[in-house]
Amino acid sequence: MVDVDAAALAVKDLLQAFGVPLDAHTADTHTRSAKAWLEVLSGYRENPADHLDTTFPVGRDPGLVIVSGIKLQSMCAHHLLPFSGVATVAYRPSPGQRVVGLSKLARVITGYARRLQVQENIGYDTVAAIMERLAPSGAAVIITAFHDCMRLRGVRENGSTTTTLAQGGLLLDHERSLVQMAHSEHVRDL
Repeated sequence: MVDVDAAALAVKDLLQAFGVPLDAHTADTHTRSAKAWLEVLSGYRENPADHLDTTFPVGRDPGLVIVSGIKLQSMCAHHLLPFSGVATVAYRPSPGQRVVGLSKLARVITGYARRLQVQENIGYDTVAAIMERLAPSGAAVIITAFHDCMRLRGVRENGSTTTTLAQGGLLLDHERSLVQMAHSEHVRDL
């Protein structure tokens, strides 16, 4: 159960603790912020793996399935600052297994990203969900993201990105190369 009113009061206390003056722009910031956090943390109110439950039969070996260019936004669990980037999800259905609608892979990424996160876990949790629900021979997730916790504080490194790879099962060397190539096409757009 989410208590938006309590969250709004907590944000108001936070702003007061930092000496933020109330004016026409900040008078209702605590309420707007609490509503925004409700959306940002919506992944806690779902099981993202459930998006993989609707599957379709495939008459023959479907080969490698790659969905790239999945935009993601999340909040750093350590600093409560945003990070955003692009994900590529790939899996190799086992012969005779079923496949999932392509949009469902993006929904899984989004569901895990809409939580307080570290980038590595979005990939790991997505691969684990695919392996558990679809039983493919292999799966991989590559994520490249900008982290505002590195851009706005501490080292204040504005140009760096972080790339993570999570993998489960077995993908052949040429399949891994295809996944990396598909991902690199979208990283340039960041």
